[in-house]
Amino acid sequence: MAGVMDAVNRRTQLVGQNRLELLLFRLNGQQLYGINVFKVREVLQCPKLTLLPKANPVVRGIANIRGATIPILDLALATGGCSLENSSNAFVIITEYNTKVQGFLVHSVERIVNMNWESIHPPPKGTGRDHYLTAVTRVDERLVEIIDVEKILSEVAPMSESISAGVITEEVQRKAVSLRVLTVDDSAVARKQVTRCLETVGVEVIALNDGKQALDYLNNMVAEGQDPCQQFLMLISDIEMPEMDGYTLTAEIRNNPRLKDLHIVLHTSLSGVFNQAMVKKVGADDFLAKFRPDDLASRVVDRIKARG
Repeated sequence: MAGVMDAVNRRTQLVGQNRLELLLFRLNGQQLYGINVFKVREVLQCPKLTLLPKANPVVRGIANIRGATIPILDLALATGGCSLENSSNAFVIITEYNTKVQGFLVHSVERIVNMNWESIHPPPKGTGRDHYLTAVTRVDERLVEIIDVEKILSEVAPMSESISAGVITEEVQRKAVSLRVLTVDDSAVARKQVTRCLETVGVEVIALNDGKQALDYLNNMVAEGQDPCQQFLMLISDIEMPEMDGYTLTAEIRNNPRLKDLHIVLHTSLSGVFNQAMVKKVGADDFLAKFRPDDLASRVVDRIKARG
């Protein structure tokens, strides 16, 4: 337990400093890719895989790792490349996204680098709509691509976006029509999921791509004489975003007298004890793991009821 808490304390030092740690790896070829260390449980040589009949081709098989059965996804194939041929010489990155554990098959793993989110940028506009990137950066003058894992998981194992009966009442929907929610997420898939869920509740949704864009938007409202705390029922923000992460966005809002009362929910595929400590440190009102439509809708419904 002491080791876990030491890790929590070490990593929470990054909170509010707009920093992250990236695990660098390769698929086919020399291109470098990165994944946030917070999402990584462990890295190991690819274990023996058991094939699953009729599984998505991206799922190379399942592996028994520390008593748990974990699906192993071929990350090269999932992003439109060629499948990794020899899995026995490959590595598996065990990750946790959206409260689910899966392994990503990669050719090799390099090292961990500590970076500033300001050095992480959205993909170039010329990349089109069909790419699998949420961001790019440079390490030692080499381009590093950060993969949109949420997009991959939504294609391999789509999640239900339906909201259960009884979560939203007619009275809530009547009140919701006049209310707006600001959402921030760098993943196009996540933005669409959140937007559809909130529109089902009945609120108007303003969806932005990253923390810096959101902070500029709010500051511009203040400069124009508007009160964001009255204009928006709440802010629902991802944590991992280029330019400015959700932790730093929250800290900046709390430090601004004109914005500090904005209700903030951090909505992220990151999970576990680390986030509980971080959410408390930056002053967010709530933390919600992606993507649970009932839970997300319930948070919005509770805010509508609290406003009367």
